[in-house]
Amino acid sequence: MAQVLEFKLPDLGEGLTEAEIVRWLVDVGDVVAIDQPVVEVETAKAMVEVPCPYGGVVTARFGEEGTELPVGAPLLTVAVGRAAGPGAAASDATETEPAPAPAEAPAASEHSGNVLVGYGTAGPAARRRRVRRDVVPAVAAAPAAPTPAPPVSAPAVPVVAVEGPVPVISPLVRKLAREQGLDLREIPGSGPDGLILRADVERAATGSVRPAPAVAAPVSAAAPAAAGERVPLRGVRGAVADKLSRSRTEIPDATCWVDADATALMAARSAMNAAGGPKVSLLALLARICTHALGRFPELNSTVDTAAREIVRLPSVHLGFAAQTERGLVVPVVREAGARTAESLTEEFARLTASARDGKLTPADLTGGTFTLNNYGVFGVDGSTPIINHPEAAMLGVGRIIPKPWVHQGELAVRQVVQLSLTFDHRVCDGGTAGGFLRYVADCVEQPAVLLRTV
Repeated sequence: MAQVLEFKLPDLGEGLTEAEIVRWLVDVGDVVAIDQPVVEVETAKAMVEVPCPYGGVVTARFGEEGTELPVGAPLLTVAVGRAAGPGAAASDATETEPAPAPAEAPAASEHSGNVLVGYGTAGPAARRRRVRRDVVPAVAAAPAAPTPAPPVSAPAVPVVAVEGPVPVISPLVRKLAREQGLDLREIPGSGPDGLILRADVERAATGSVRPAPAVAAPVSAAAPAAAGERVPLRGVRGAVADKLSRSRTEIPDATCWVDADATALMAARSAMNAAGGPKVSLLALLARICTHALGRFPELNSTVDTAAREIVRLPSVHLGFAAQTERGLVVPVVREAGARTAESLTEEFARLTASARDGKLTPADLTGGTFTLNNYGVFGVDGSTPIINHPEAAMLGVGRIIPKPWVHQGELAVRQVVQLSLTFDHRVCDGGTAGGFLRYVADCVEQPAVLLRTV
């Protein structure tokens, strides 16, 4: 006999607590294999295809595309065991008990190894058998009111439309509601914690329980909503919003800036690329300057432990850089940037940028940064006041490099000029340190030989 197993949204690692369903890869009735990706979700850090640890027939999906689910919420149910064809789902339609716990699943061969960070599919953990005990009295309670009493109970428990998956005792009940044209969100559940039982759906189908119209009343009370298009802050956009807000709330930041003549740096880059071999990007040269500046001013490569009231100076530079994608702003991290050559930095920047645009960055690619280099000059702007990428302590912004009138060797000349901005956490250092860092960066931009002299 087939068993219906529930697959919940796993912990995708890095402390993520929810994910948004971007695209279902299977439909109800599809046959899935163990570790077959069944849904594409977007977390606050990356797009991830979630593989299913069971093989069988999909009997239910929980949540439409665009729905945000917390970790641990049901994703789908799979009929595992005897039936492997599409008819299996129908054959199970007579069952009214809740899905058996995964602990009752068939042999370990039904499961795979670790396929994602944060969870494994090496066999379901033991689960509460008491779920069945809790449900039984609830089911028994249903026939306790067989007489066609007036629908008194409905107004006693006002039902509010719920976002996300509705707790239903089994996929078969969900199917029954769909066949009857009933919206589960409008049916009060008589089971534990509002669980919707088969009897609840049957009562609703006969009209003995009316969908509570209680939703309309509170809406009118909170009416003054602004008109216009509403864009939900979810996924990457929501994560960015949270991080920026937290940065502004927690970090007492300050900004200083300076104009620099980048003519010599541009010439140095041209000379490097003219020598043959892999091309070196301007961003890589700025990163080299930046990491060496952090070596001289380690206060800016740090974070603040607010609980311990300590500044934590970090031993390595993991350099984040801002990348604009169709999904929004992301900040991939170049590991051990201080130990890399200009060619290695160029290659890593290119790899991470391509992954960002393809939506293939992993959570590991987006975490652990200690300092951020923001080249907003690619957007055609000269200056900005960057918001620090929490929990880092500083960010260097680079504007566009354009020809401008400049006093060079005592005479007015047209030079390649750039504006550099440094936003820093005033708790980790004062203006003297920030100014020293920024001046060193500007000096290296104006005279790249300074870098050779000081490393």
